[in-house]
Amino acid sequence: MNSPRIRHNDYSILSPPDIGDWQPYLPVSVVIAAYGHQDKLDLTLAALAAQSYPSYLLEVIVVDDGTSPPLRLPEIIPERTRLLRTEPGSRGRSNARNVGLEVVEGDVVHWLDADMITHHDEVEAHMRWHHLADYLVVMGYVRYIEDDWPTPAEVHAAVSGGNGGKLFDVTASDPHKWIVDLAERTDGMRTAKDVAYRVHVTNAASVNTRLLRTAGPLETELVLGEDTELGYRLAQHGAAFVLEPDAKSWHLGRSMMMREGDRVSRYNRVFVTDRVAHMRWVRTHPRRQWLVPYLEVVVDAVGATYEDTKATVDGILASTLYDLRVTIVGPWDTLTEDRRKPQDSPNIDLLLVHGLYRNDGRVRYLERSPRSAAPAPYRLVCPPGWVPRPETLRKLVALAAEHGYGLINVALAETDEVLTARLEHTGAYARARLVATPGESVEDAVEDVAGTYWVDGATWGFLPAADAPEPKLSGSANNEETTKLKAETERLELRVAQLTEEVERLRAEKASQPRRRSLFRA
Repeated sequence: MNSPRIRHNDYSILSPPDIGDWQPYLPVSVVIAAYGHQDKLDLTLAALAAQSYPSYLLEVIVVDDGTSPPLRLPEIIPERTRLLRTEPGSRGRSNARNVGLEVVEGDVVHWLDADMITHHDEVEAHMRWHHLADYLVVMGYVRYIEDDWPTPAEVHAAVSGGNGGKLFDVTASDPHKWIVDLAERTDGMRTAKDVAYRVHVTNAASVNTRLLRTAGPLETELVLGEDTELGYRLAQHGAAFVLEPDAKSWHLGRSMMMREGDRVSRYNRVFVTDRVAHMRWVRTHPRRQWLVPYLEVVVDAVGATYEDTKATVDGILASTLYDLRVTIVGPWDTLTEDRRKPQDSPNIDLLLVHGLYRNDGRVRYLERSPRSAAPAPYRLVCPPGWVPRPETLRKLVALAAEHGYGLINVALAETDEVLTARLEHTGAYARARLVATPGESVEDAVEDVAGTYWVDGATWGFLPAADAPEPKLSGSANNEETTKLKAETERLELRVAQLTEEVERLRAEKASQPRRRSLFRA
């Protein structure tokens, strides 16, 4: 494994070799999903046959997604090229790419559309990054052209000679504008943090194969936006996203987004948003539930009283951050109930907890906490008996998102040891597991790749169950005004807590002598 520690998405710690001045060794599989347009596919394969990347390390898999008459392999193709076909009843772009993914042999999968003409060193430009780290997603730069197409022989000759950029008039072409704009706003994605996944566009992206298979194949239920959704899942499994300006290619014709942008966006706002929790600009409804929640909250009910677990879960469900799901951990499959005197059951507390929320759509019961919250981007582990105020979770997650923290420890009480709640960033924990050395704690690696932070539970609105008010519906205008006043009070209290911690941090920086690190300071 080659796992340098990229912090957030700042891949500037990596120094790729100059193109043409290094010795590659990783095999790559180019996967092309094709439907119709044999003429464009011929040009794509002719350009791939002229790549600078060693031919013995390059395989190409073309998947015909039901073209009639079937597609064929033309005369000019890379040495190691295969043609597969999807089965009737299992068609669609995602399924076709998944068919190719099942058989790839390379350490890297390079997605490519069947209407692309790659420059001479396009594959090499991608692969020099993958030799540096084994959890990367690399996106090339694409220009869209409407000119008449050259012949396959002309393409092969031009690309072989390093003149692929002269096949078309650059001034008459269009860039992948939104990617270029995003790159300009984020220093080439280095400061993009949680939106970096958006550059995974499967017309010219490459992904580490192991990471891709861990995150799962493309979602076949999505007809559009499946590459964005996969990019999001890759991020939750620790991926870092690189933009490579030297990985250049031409796209033969305008993209669907260019042709029908409003209609494509209308579709994606319904189907993609349900699966991509970071699309906060779309998830604006205050009470909607989504397939993939923004926050997963884990409460371990084993050994806790029914009253403590209920207080915690009720408080979480009353949060103003409605986009969440609660997982209650316990031995649910082995619980038995006395059919005559259930109140005397030795597991009565767990039985009551199981009965209370079993019909609540935002609560699920698991035997053990999953290793990862993926695809949810955040997980809060909260001990039973502690209750967050309505604004607490929303503000805590906002703090983590603003600063990119991989872990926020919430100090709840201190006796012989500190009792904590923990807010974990899913992608940061996945990255930490990829780069951690034998014997190193995951939390130490999280500190390196994303940073950790401590806050005081009381000032951030965590109350013992005995002190927490029970959530109630507002039944009158007066109650509504009281609720608003309480929310504003909580907002101000939490802001005071933030400012207090900032003052403590600044004082610590100015201190001339080292002193014992405060529990509530970064």
